[in-house]
Amino acid sequence: MAKIVLVGAGSHVFTSRLITDILYFPELWDSTISLMDIAKDNLELSAAFARRIVEQHKFNTKIEATTDRRVALNGADYVIIIIKVGAFKYSEADRKVTLKYGLDQGDMATTGPGGIMNGARHVPPILDIARDMEELCPHAILLNYTNPMAIISWAVSDYSKTKNVGLCHSVPHTAGTLASYMGVPPEEVTYWVAGLNHMAWFLELKWRGKDAYPLLREKFKDASVYDNPKAHYSGYDIVRAEIFKNFGYYVTESSAHMAAYVPYFRKKPEHIEQFKLNNGVKYQANVANWTARDKEQDDKLQEQLKSNYIFPIDHSGEFGSIIVHSMETGKPSVIYGDVKNEGLITNLPQGCCVEVPCLVDKEGVHPCYVGNLPPQVAALNQANVGVQELAVRGIVEKDKNKIFQAMLLDPLTAATLTIDEIRAMCDEMFQGDKPYLKGYK
Repeated sequence: MAKIVLVGAGSHVFTSRLITDILYFPELWDSTISLMDIAKDNLELSAAFARRIVEQHKFNTKIEATTDRRVALNGADYVIIIIKVGAFKYSEADRKVTLKYGLDQGDMATTGPGGIMNGARHVPPILDIARDMEELCPHAILLNYTNPMAIISWAVSDYSKTKNVGLCHSVPHTAGTLASYMGVPPEEVTYWVAGLNHMAWFLELKWRGKDAYPLLREKFKDASVYDNPKAHYSGYDIVRAEIFKNFGYYVTESSAHMAAYVPYFRKKPEHIEQFKLNNGVKYQANVANWTARDKEQDDKLQEQLKSNYIFPIDHSGEFGSIIVHSMETGKPSVIYGDVKNEGLITNLPQGCCVEVPCLVDKEGVHPCYVGNLPPQVAALNQANVGVQELAVRGIVEKDKNKIFQAMLLDPLTAATLTIDEIRAMCDEMFQGDKPYLKGYK
């Protein structure tokens, strides 16, 4: 019987999705699901959902809930991390600082100064979890969903002995988007993708076994395919279309994210308007609404629990439960994971964090060899690898200067601000995130 731990389980929307994914597989019905969070009220809501769905469907799954991380980790087989340090407060504070200096980076979770500081808040507690796992469940695997994915996965791989893989849904989501652009059934589309998290490339895109890129190029002659607010779940997809047209390969995640990884689309307000990206004021307003959105979702779940709503058992497509199922049953599967580059992508630096196809079986997660990326997309990735490495070293070594240097090298930041502006911005961000930045020299 597997013990599956969810750390950060107070985030009940994603937690409920992962729990339902686990229970989708009959072979996992006799598992123990241990929910852990420091926010007791939020944790209790997630636990109430878990117990209700187990009761409704008459599973024999054991549900545990605790605010004690070591209790949860003791004897675990799988540890899924979905924590959010500081909730949205510090991301919003970081955004205000970057906007003050004229940098509207959009995505604050994974890249740029916002992503670097997000890493500074998250890497230390996640390394603490990994080190607890070394003691309490040394054979367990850490499955991380928390951003910034590349920085966290790199840090865990280099500074702990814990088996780990980072998980993101951007590859299958983008595959579905591309199928819709081409007007073909998604189950008929196959692909081979590799690169960095949120910046991986559809090296092969096939429909019924044949190269689908010519069809996609033909469809993109009509700009309304991607230049409309419903093109992608996050809205207009103009940025990714421009990258595809100019670099030859489609990138994962979304236009909103991709625009933060490159210097072409967010340097000036008119660019943000041109490519129909959220400007700073609108995005900040969205951040301010996140708390209200969470309360609305909490209220909805509480009403469902009071009304004896029957929770369905379905699968979201997230990779976490698929890994657990394959390792428990030996039935192989293929997922996309963020892992250490040990000869996998040969023209990206050894030891960096890459996103590649992985075979999963009873023996674990096996990353697949990719070889060289096309040089033009490898160069785009290279520009971000250096940022990620300096961020990792700076965070773990408590070296503020390395974090400043990571910001200096970020492509969008470097294209927008001067060195003096970046230094001043870094200083202000450190001041704002001070409660989570102990011991820096």
